[in-house]
Amino acid sequence: FLGVGAMTDFGPLLSNPKTLLLGAAAQLGVFVALAGALIMSSLSFGLIPDFTLKEAAAIGIIGGADGPTALYLAAKMAPQLLPVIAVAAYSYMSLVPLIQPPVMRALTTDAERVIEMPALRDVSKLERLAFPVISTIVIGLLLPPVVPLIGMLMLGNLFRESGVTDRLSDTAENALINTVTIFLATATGLTMEGNLFLQWSTIGVVFLGLIAFIVGTAGGVLMAK
Repeated sequence: FLGVGAMTDFGPLLSNPKTLLLGAAAQLGVFVALAGALIMSSLSFGLIPDFTLKEAAAIGIIGGADGPTALYLAAKMAPQLLPVIAVAAYSYMSLVPLIQPPVMRALTTDAERVIEMPALRDVSKLERLAFPVISTIVIGLLLPPVVPLIGMLMLGNLFRESGVTDRLSDTAENALINTVTIFLATATGLTMEGNLFLQWSTIGVVFLGLIAFIVGTAGGVLMAK
């Protein structure tokens, strides 16, 4: 999250805050997959074990389209599903160029697809520096358990925006995040046993992940319309 923060430019969001609603609408896929996991397990006639609410929530977060978040929440709420959720999340993230375009074309007209976005206003240095600090405080007060994640994300963004920590910012968004990703992927891979993937429940999780991505994409497009 430190590395992701160092790579993130919040300028477009700050110049046009209503775009926050697009990201919020895209989370519709998370809730659809969560509900789908509960419904699927109850209607599977014993082929798929009944998912608990925490397990369903861990499956739903695949729709957030963020690998580290999916791994973090799966490890917290459903560690037994971590390998399957990791495979589903990263597989669909890599398949975004195949999954999203058909959904977008189905929900938009030719005229809508050639709309030119207006030029964004310049965001001041003060805004760029205040945003990560204020966000950490506000979100931390609302949801204290997420402070480690949001704090790292915003610290990385401060590295980027301060203009006086170029070496730290460069390390966070390149060498550090690459190293952490290697260890994270390897550690997750060590939890993957062949017998875990030869079950109906695994197929169900992978299917729900696909649904989460499709519904999330549709939610963002419809909110934009």
